[in-house]
This record gives sequence, C-alpha cells and structure tokens, in this order.
Amino acid sequence: MMEDRVAPRAVREPPVKAIAIGVAVIALVAGGAYYFWPTTPPPPPPPAPAAKAPPAPPPPHYEVAASSEALPKLAESDAAAMDALKKLLDPAAIAKLIVPESLIRNFVATIDSLPRDNLSMRVSPVRPAAGTMKTTGHEASLAIAPANDARYAPYVTALESTNTTAVVDTYIRLYPLFQQAYVELGFPNGYFNDRLVEVIDHLLASPEPKAPVKLVSPKVLFLYADADLESRSAGQKIMMRMGAANEARVKAKLREYRAALVAKTPPRPANGS
Repeated sequence: MMEDRVAPRAVREPPVKAIAIGVAVIALVAGGAYYFWPTTPPPPPPPAPAAKAPPAPPPPHYEVAASSEALPKLAESDAAAMDALKKLLDPAAIAKLIVPESLIRNFVATIDSLPRDNLSMRVSPVRPAAGTMKTTGHEASLAIAPANDARYAPYVTALESTNTTAVVDTYIRLYPLFQQAYVELGFPNGYFNDRLVEVIDHLLASPEPKAPVKLVSPKVLFLYADADLESRSAGQKIMMRMGAANEARVKAKLREYRAALVAKTPPRPANGS
C-alpha cells in the first residue's frame, strides 16, 4: 500500500517584515559604498573677488592763461619762433645747434617722443651731436669713453646760458601755437603743457649710472650692457649717454624750468574743480 506523501508548507514571512529587511540591506550597501568607495571631492568654492583698488586721482592740469597777442598761423610761424629764439640764445649757438624749419612742430613732436622707445632725428629741432660715440675697451670691457661727454658740451652750455624766466614767458606767449601742433600731432583732447611737465619729470627720473657705462655691440649700433638701462626711454638714454657731469647740469636746469613753469601755470585738478 503506497504511503501518501504530504508536501511541506512553504514558510512565508509577513510582508512588512520582508520590506523592512530589504530596506536594511539597501541601507547597509549604500553605507558601505559611501565609506569604502573612492569618491571625488566637491569642487572648492570660487575665490572671493579681490577688492578693487581705488582709482588713482587724475594728474594735475597745468593750464596756460589765454593770450591776447595776435600770432601767426602755425604753418607760417618759423620767423616768429626764430625771432623769439634769438632773444634767448647766442646767435652762434642758434646757427650751430638749431634746425630753423618747422621749429614749433618739431619741438612738440620731440618732447612727446622723449618718454617713448624711439626718437626720430628727422623731426628734431636741434642738430645731432657731432661725430660718433666715443668708446673705450672692447668686448667685455667695451664702455662709453669719458671723451664722449665733450660731444654734448655745446648743448649743455647753451641750455645753461638761457634765462629761465624769459624762456618760460616766451613759451607762454606762443603757447597757442604749441597747443595747435600737439593737437595736429594726434592728440585732439590732449594739453601740451601737461605733457611738457610730465616729460620734464620723466627726464629728471633718468638713472645716473656710474662710469664706466658698459656697452655691447651685437650688430652695428651700440646698446647698453645693463638690461635695465637698455630698457629705458629714448630721452633717458640720451641723458645717460651725455655723461654724469652733463646729466647733472641738465637736470639742474630742468628743475629751474619746471619750477618757473608751474609758478606761471599753477596746477589744478584735471576735472577742472
């Protein structure tokens, strides 16, 4: 007689308990992933914006008082400029040093170029120094020779001979012509007298290197061996090239000119207040 086999009943967990166990397993897995899996750190917060420096105050404005004198047109001003110059300089110095054509235009263009990298002798109101630069030594010992200073002596002597007050008065009297030349040079909103004071200050800041001033000559022209000196403007290079004694004398006269100019054209804020 065949025995009856009774299949055991499946044991079923209550649904709520099963769900709770599943949630616990998921939580454990998620927790393990958080603590043991490599993670990418969140990006750092952006840096706080740097505080802006307060704007620099505008440079002072050295305004020349309007002149009531009738002046020639700029294109026809050479005769008037030469007449004025003859009252300020010895005639022999004028003949030797001054280029009489386009005198005011060339003066303005040269003044504006002095703080720049290059200076064109084509528009210079003065003739170039006679001869070529005198040097001493060669290769590592190449330097400006002391005898080179003499090439600039006539210019320094002529500058020192001028009456500072008379020069500034003449400049102020002819100022409308200087201003027109500056506007025509490409500065319709510029003021030449401000630029003149700025350039004087720039020249006064020229380095005063100790002799011997070393040179290099990689090609045809001489360059300053000192990279800082070579990086200077055309005007400051001229000041250094004329020699320490000449540079000191020129700076002394420039300080006189600046003091007289500022006394005649008192500075006021550029915004006119």
